Amino acid sequence: MSALEPLLSVEDLQVAFKTQDGFVPAVRGVSFDVYPGETIAIVGESGSGKSTTAHAIINLLPGSGRITGGKVLFEGRDLSQLKRGEMEAVRGKEIGLVPQDPMNSLNPVHRIGFQVEETIRANGLATSKRDVRKRAVEVLKEAGLADADQRLRQFPHEFSGGMRQRVLIGIGLSSHPKLVIADEPTSALDVTVQKKILDHLEHLTAERGTAVIFITHDLGLAAERAENLVVMHRGKIVESGPAREILQNPRHPYTKRLVSAAPSLASQRIQAAAATGAPIGSVEVEGEEPTLSLLTVAERAAEASVDAPPVIEFRDVTKVFKIRTGGPRSIPFTAVDKVSFQVPKGSTMALVGESGSGKSTAAKLLLRLEDITSGTIHVDGKDITELGKQELLALRRKMQPVFQDPYGSLDPLHNIGNTIAEPLNVHRVGDAKTRKARVLEVLDQVALPQTVLARYPNELSGGQRQRVAIARALALKPEIVVLDEAVSALDVLVQAQVLNLLAELQSELGLTYLFITHDLAVVRVIADHVSVMQQGKIVEQATVGEVFDNPKTAYTRELLAAIPGVDIPLGA
Repeated sequence: MSALEPLLSVEDLQVAFKTQDGFVPAVRGVSFDVYPGETIAIVGESGSGKSTTAHAIINLLPGSGRITGGKVLFEGRDLSQLKRGEMEAVRGKEIGLVPQDPMNSLNPVHRIGFQVEETIRANGLATSKRDVRKRAVEVLKEAGLADADQRLRQFPHEFSGGMRQRVLIGIGLSSHPKLVIADEPTSALDVTVQKKILDHLEHLTAERGTAVIFITHDLGLAAERAENLVVMHRGKIVESGPAREILQNPRHPYTKRLVSAAPSLASQRIQAAAATGAPIGSVEVEGEEPTLSLLTVAERAAEASVDAPPVIEFRDVTKVFKIRTGGPRSIPFTAVDKVSFQVPKGSTMALVGESGSGKSTAAKLLLRLEDITSGTIHVDGKDITELGKQELLALRRKMQPVFQDPYGSLDPLHNIGNTIAEPLNVHRVGDAKTRKARVLEVLDQVALPQTVLARYPNELSGGQRQRVAIARALALKPEIVVLDEAVSALDVLVQAQVLNLLAELQSELGLTYLFITHDLAVVRVIADHVSVMQQGKIVEQATVGEVFDNPKTAYTRELLAAIPGVDIPLGA
């Protein structure tokens, strides 16, 4: 095959899913080429068809999915016409896959070594027990995991998220394939871990001349990692071409929305607007919700009073856990180490740091889900560690949480109406009539139709579920909302809508937010003040503007440098 010929040609690909009412189209006439050694990114929100396209290429569609038209030419062979055995010879060996969720992709009951060795045998990379073991060690080493011999004996739950993703990268590249499909490979990881993982993947594929199809919802991340972009919307390609050209001069309204919505790119526009005094706003598409209203966020941040009294105050707060070592003994682990900060009334304080930095533990201490070891936490001037039972109930009415995974925090057996009413029932607020009125009121506040009341969590999108979680938090009319990674699991467009909603609710209701996140790009568009945590300690505290314009510590600079697309200049 000539170097000028594409390695992969997708021609007018059409995919549909069989339902009781017939076939429903999911991919409609998609065409693109991938050349040897090239990296292209397919970008779009959930439901745009990007992952379905990727899975159709390697014939891994769910049971109800069918390729209903078009061709998938790999080195001139139409993969859509191959028999099962023929396709299995291509999949894994010629085309590798790095899937999105390592906990779903790795079997929790089998050791890592067994799963790596299984791939090696299936792809015919080695046959004898000794050679298979030797190749498994090499795979983990190539994936950047130290102590590979010991790691093979461990189970997936004993690995961090980044380590599990490295295992999947190792498995996907183990047979040195000509093409790798990386389907949202880092969407669940901290930005610093994400950068390290993608840097390593980029190094491995460049070294071997491997072509890559990179699936993501973040246009900034896509432009940073790929030479060419394919933007998908509702099963169709709406724009394609050189990555930076599309980022700097998007032509299709949907692509403009993706650029507008990405917090990593939004932070650049806020900085530029602050420097020039130019106004900025959201991008709207007829019939769809507007993306991030940066003007609203910037105005809110400017109006936040630094003289407002602190609603939340941490004073030298420490939390020490006792970690069992397998026997009767335990060792102390300091998760939060003499942490002090204040949150003024009506403002947003962001606690930022990587996984394991102590930020979520600090939130649990504030919510009294964990007891502090030393120090004090004051809410409205009262030390919450000394509250009696009734005072604690009153505190919990005043302060409500919104967690990262709305599907995990909503009871799948309760409909949405009962879910939102649950706090009202627990705290015995009003009668049935007033509770129903309050449920309808908060539903309106989070811009959800009344028709969702009878539906269940699994019938809603991720964004809708998070709006339900916010509605439930608002039901008791709290003054403080603790948001623990509340937008990190959402697509950038949905993320932008939820951030808009939070800003509007804060302005309307005078709410105080403690916003826990690993992503400084999100902080830029939602917070007034930032406390950066590392290994249980606060290493930097300042206003958002000060942190972005003049970071004091190397750790903060590392977090800022890890923001996707941060070094790519945007168009006018």
